[in-house]
Amino acid sequence: MKGKITDGEARDRLVIWMRRRMEEFGISIEALSASIEHDKAHPPLYRDARGHEWNGLGDMPDWLLAAKNAGVSPDFFRIDVAPPPRTPVGKPSAATQLVDPRQLDLFGAA
Repeated sequence: MKGKITDGEARDRLVIWMRRRMEEFGISIEALSASIEHDKAHPPLYRDARGHEWNGLGDMPDWLLAAKNAGVSPDFFRIDVAPPPRTPVGKPSAATQLVDPRQLDLFGAA
C-alpha cells in the first residue's frame, strides 16, 4: 500500500510531533502528568456551546460572566452528571469501563 500511512506509523508521527511541541514550549512530562491529575480531580462543572469549560475554581471566566450579566443563569451551563450507562448481562460493567462523559457526545456510548 504505497503512499498509505498505517495506524502505527501515524501514532509514531503524532508522538514525535507532540514531544517536539512539548520541548518547544518547555512542557515537561511531570508538568503534563500533574496537569492531567489536576483535571481529573477537578472536572468541569460548566460548559457552553463552544466547548468553554469551568470547574468552579478561581474567578468566573469571561464567557460565563458575560452570560450572567446578560441575564442568563449560570445554572443553564451547569453540566449534569449522568449515571453510568447500564450494560447487558455478561458485558463489562460501567465501573470497569472508564469513559469520560464528555466523549459520549462525540463517540457514542461505550
